[in-house]
Amino acid sequence: MHSKVKHIVRMQDVVKTYRQGKVDVHAVNNVSLEIEQGDFAVLCGPSGSGKTSILNLIGGLDVPSSGQIWVDDVDLSTLDNTELSQVRKNRIGFVFQAYNLIPVMTAYENAEFVLNLQGVDEAECRERVMQTLRAVGLEGLEHRRPDEMSGGQQQRVAIARAIVTAPAIVLADEPTANVDSHTAESLLDLMQQLNREQGITFLFSTHDQHVMDRASRIIRVHDGKIDSDEVSH
Repeated sequence: MHSKVKHIVRMQDVVKTYRQGKVDVHAVNNVSLEIEQGDFAVLCGPSGSGKTSILNLIGGLDVPSSGQIWVDDVDLSTLDNTELSQVRKNRIGFVFQAYNLIPVMTAYENAEFVLNLQGVDEAECRERVMQTLRAVGLEGLEHRRPDEMSGGQQQRVAIARAIVTAPAIVLADEPTANVDSHTAESLLDLMQQLNREQGITFLFSTHDQHVMDRASRIIRVHDGKIDSDEVSH
């Protein structure tokens, strides 16, 4: 028997419309998309193409005007704000362009933060955080605060925070935009390794060629629609 492919994300006929003055702007225009378990997929397109809007809708940070989105078999349209925040906390890891670390917290505390919100006990928290910081190459830097770290190290903390909860998917919005190309390559090495070895599903929004070169699947977005969806290597 063939094992059934698991869809981590399903979007069906999703529309997101914003009102600008007297004009309706379709940021996302009738998008249907499936992201499979183990994908290392990239949404790419010019600024304003809708790729970040799609990512924000999948992440439950925004709500569609119409259509349906499922994340890990949960229909987001049926959830209230509290339930949506539970999905974000338990099933989705986020990596942002600006790192979004808490400045007064150490690398360890930033990575531990979501586990604390989930109510994971202290011993398990410690084991998971230390294991994750090791996996992202930050062993020995646990007690540094963001202002004591390079941009690349801060983004590694952000990746650790995103994966420490073992989410169904990691959504990464322009994760290499604020680092130099050498650091970008090492961050991508890390995320590819996590994808291969731990089976973590990644969906990026980017116009960085470095990221596109690594993707197993490239989804091109233009004017809020999907132009093409190709499996690369």
